[in-house]
Amino acid sequence: MKPIYILNGPNLNMLGLREQEIYGTETLEDLRKRCETRAKALGLCVDFRQSNIEGELVTWIQEARGKSAAIVLNAGAYTHTSIAIHDALRAADVPIIEVHLSNVFRREAFRHTSYVSPAALGVICGFGPKGYELALEALASGPETGKKEAPRQGA
Repeated sequence: MKPIYILNGPNLNMLGLREQEIYGTETLEDLRKRCETRAKALGLCVDFRQSNIEGELVTWIQEARGKSAAIVLNAGAYTHTSIAIHDALRAADVPIIEVHLSNVFRREAFRHTSYVSPAALGVICGFGPKGYELALEALASGPETGKKEAPRQGA
């Protein structure tokens, strides 16, 4: 089974320390464990990564094209600035779900623009770490991941 790549951008390694009133107290390691637990319950596997380096994220997105079932991406601040990530996502040829811990639309105006969204199946924001679980649930239930619906009786 191909894993779902869960990719996290800049400053997400500071979860639990940085702006707790916005991002909460859960650490990146807590988030990794949460994702692995939910994925296992859904019959999925994940490859969870974080980088502060834009080029490394682009490389992982390119790698995902042949090695992953889908991408869950929290590109952090690169969401609002990176055409390179946008271009890599457009070429990825796997389902993509954009995730943000905070509701970016209740924050500064510059956060209202996303270069990730045009390449994504959907966007989940404002639900904290639960957003990652929601993304995994969406991928587990959708045909976009390559899973086939079980045949119906009498069909």
